[in-house]
Amino acid sequence: MSARTIIIDHGSGFLKAGLSGLNEPQMVIPSIVSYLPCRENPGPSSARRRLILGISSDHPDTFSYPIQRGRVLNWEAVENIWTVVVKKCRRGHEDSPVIITESPLREPVDRRKTLEIMFESLNVPSILLADQLEMSLYASGLLTGVVVDSGHGLTRVQPFHLGGSVRTGGRTLEFGGQDLSAYLFKSLFQEECNEHDLFQMDTVTTIQMKRCFVPPSFEEALGLHQRRRASRPDKSNTYQLPDGTALELTAMQRMAPEMFFSPQRFDLPGPGLSQVVRDSVETCDASVQPVLASHVMACGGNTLCTGFTKRLFNELTTDHFPSIQVSMSVGSNRNFSVWLGASVVAHLSTYGSQWLTKEEYDEQLLM
Repeated sequence: MSARTIIIDHGSGFLKAGLSGLNEPQMVIPSIVSYLPCRENPGPSSARRRLILGISSDHPDTFSYPIQRGRVLNWEAVENIWTVVVKKCRRGHEDSPVIITESPLREPVDRRKTLEIMFESLNVPSILLADQLEMSLYASGLLTGVVVDSGHGLTRVQPFHLGGSVRTGGRTLEFGGQDLSAYLFKSLFQEECNEHDLFQMDTVTTIQMKRCFVPPSFEEALGLHQRRRASRPDKSNTYQLPDGTALELTAMQRMAPEMFFSPQRFDLPGPGLSQVVRDSVETCDASVQPVLASHVMACGGNTLCTGFTKRLFNELTTDHFPSIQVSMSVGSNRNFSVWLGASVVAHLSTYGSQWLTKEEYDEQLLM
């Protein structure tokens, strides 16, 4: 296809967009919208309010996520975001085709709505709807292996063999970065917890990104924390708020991403991530299990957390696949893996038959 294809990867937490052929998306924006009352008629109905991207500092209580857990809940907001993105990317590239990545949880009605917006509202010449996990596979440069993607709303595991997904092995956990944030909100602010409070949001985001980690061994790390606390103050456990107040972080707060590996420690259901990977591989044909387990691709924003991929590798190697030489692909831009894979696919002739043009779409409407 065109050398300047517009790539849109719209996740639950962030949208990544830009022109193909580059090393990373040019636009990374929170998947957040706000409805603001109109000055002329400040009523609550949709006809009396205006939609903006992001969070309004004047009305922070009005923001919401139009996509939650991989499912579109607000198509008006999604169309608004896509319109802004496509207009910005089109400058100088008016005839660019578009690739939009899709969640494995998509429904046929979602696909129809996506095509309607792109062809009828935004008048794009052609479009390719691409599976997000398949795009992560292409970003790794491999055709066989297990993609482990952990994002804002979902954590997904999908094995691939020779470029095709092994459907029986797919696993989707409705668990992701938003659950980690929710835990920090509640434990840090307790009764005063308010996820629409900008100060609390900034505090949680900073702690989650800069102070949280996954320990190699939870028990050993917890013991070390307790011994250090008894002997002398540990500055790494102190977070200074903007007003100068020192906030002492507990061991559980700093090691909150442990919930991906030991959910029971946080009173959460389900097995840990490494067990999910093992279960996924074991549903596949026995002949391909060794090669699948030997190529694990970690991607998604949560995998950037300090210690995350090392812990996953150690548990897979020691506890689940001790007789297989496990290797992991952990690129530095793995939070953009889906977008990067789609950028690769934009230039592959093998995907030519999967593109849908505006003319083909119009013909289908007339049938």
